[in-house]
Amino acid sequence: MPATLHAIPDDKSRGMQSAIPGGRPAQRQPVAPWADRAFALLAYAAAWVTLALLAGIIVSLVVGAMPAIEAFGLGFLTSADWDPVQDRYGGLVMIYGTLMTSFIALLIAVPVSFGIALFLTELSPGWLKRPLGIAIELLAAVPSIVYGMWGLLVFGPILATYVQGPLQAAFGSVPYLGALFSGPPVGIGLLSAGIILAIMVIPFIASVMRDVFEVTPSLLKESAYGLGATTWEVVWKVVLPYTKAGVIGGIMLGLGRALGETMAVTFVIGNMNQLSSLSLFEAANSITSALANEFAEAGEGLHQASLIYLGLILFFITFVVLAFSKVLLLQLKKNEGGRT
Repeated sequence: MPATLHAIPDDKSRGMQSAIPGGRPAQRQPVAPWADRAFALLAYAAAWVTLALLAGIIVSLVVGAMPAIEAFGLGFLTSADWDPVQDRYGGLVMIYGTLMTSFIALLIAVPVSFGIALFLTELSPGWLKRPLGIAIELLAAVPSIVYGMWGLLVFGPILATYVQGPLQAAFGSVPYLGALFSGPPVGIGLLSAGIILAIMVIPFIASVMRDVFEVTPSLLKESAYGLGATTWEVVWKVVLPYTKAGVIGGIMLGLGRALGETMAVTFVIGNMNQLSSLSLFEAANSITSALANEFAEAGEGLHQASLIYLGLILFFITFVVLAFSKVLLLQLKKNEGGRT
């Protein structure tokens, strides 16, 4: 009668048998059931604290600006007067400077960022892609005051000599267009501030565009290339439609950065409360530069309240821009969902 061979279970099989008695999976016993509830309460608390902080900022701005709101009303938005001696204040110059410098920054930064993202994702050789991407991201780590000092001491004279002078010579006598390039070419003003802002926001927009371009499925791009499409056709007809929501989000991120920048703009915008012409070479002022220059010396009363009123207006502008971008992104997602 042949002997029956019995397998000797090893340590691993013994552990499995003890963990799974009767061949059925062992049910995990809940450990510290209060931990999930505590985590949920902390998450809710974090969300409500954020909303409370936002509401607190709004309330403090409104309360601080109330004397100026009562004295000037909405006429503050259309008045160019800023005379602390006579207690007459208007925010038109600062609002115009803020919007114009941000517009110039986006006008320059968006095409440049798009080209950078396109090169890094579609055209760059492998050995250059990573070092160049890191170099662009490091630009975002440069302090804004360094950009401002560089713009005032280095970029300003170069701009005055090689850009402002030739532009005045070429377009100064052209009707209407010449008004944009009038004024002394000294290297400071709206154009200088807009270019410095563009340099500052390019890393943010380019990084977001590069990341969203990279999430485009390779199958879609390879199919387009296989059908004979050029690189531009692939980007314009495949990559951009697939990633337009992310691209718009990156642009709005750059716009928010440009609207809130302080020190770099303060160095190069000229800090003049004037709106004598629409020239890009004229010294001007922005909301952030006015706050940086005057808030420490402003006495209690209408002067301080008017500065807080400017801060409230900047908060409102930023809120409108971000809300508009959110609505636009939701509309894009809704349209994409309808097509699918």
